[in-house]
Amino acid sequence: MYFLKRLRLRCIWSLAGVRDTWASEHSFRTWVWANLVSAVLAFALPLSSGDRALILSLGVIVLAVELINTAIERSVDYISTDEHPLAKRAKDAGSAGVAVAAIAAGIAWVMVLFG
Repeated sequence: MYFLKRLRLRCIWSLAGVRDTWASEHSFRTWVWANLVSAVLAFALPLSSGDRALILSLGVIVLAVELINTAIERSVDYISTDEHPLAKRAKDAGSAGVAVAAIAAGIAWVMVLFG
């Protein structure tokens, strides 16, 4: 019973994080819309199940990395709003993580369509 209670709480906390990020982060909303377009195309085009799974999974990974990037940015801002080289490096690294995941998704699309 304890396991189910903790699982329920984890789901509630995760949903709260997604809702808050949706409400406050333009880049997250942009990636959600981009992923919806990508998903529609993945199902509209004659792709194999494996190709479709790759496209959808990489889209979800981009969203996950964007959520982690948001957590990094908020943590840094919570510690201090002063500009600091290490704070900039942390935020830039989080942003780069999103970019790398997005590039991976783009490469997958190119390979699926033209490979």
